[in-house]
Amino acid sequence: MTGFVPLMWTVWGVLIALLAGVSVYSSHLAKNEEEQLFLDESSSQLKAEQEAILARVNRVRPFKLTALGLAGAMTLFVIVYYILNIISQFRST
Repeated sequence: MTGFVPLMWTVWGVLIALLAGVSVYSSHLAKNEEEQLFLDESSSQLKAEQEAILARVNRVRPFKLTALGLAGAMTLFVIVYYILNIISQFRST
């Protein structure tokens, strides 16, 4: 079982790196997005730009949520693994 622990930590690290990458990419896309716009009739180009930014951010959102879920599940798995390992060591002594 000694090969399992490095593999577990490797998978966890890859998932955390994936989450970080998707989060950085998402924030890079959204850096020019405005929270609230007050537009008059002559600023249709600005409105189109903001809608394009919002569309790209919304396209990335499912990937970000999936990466967050996978990283969270793997973190929970690591914690449970070590809790069960501690419990089994107390039972065997």
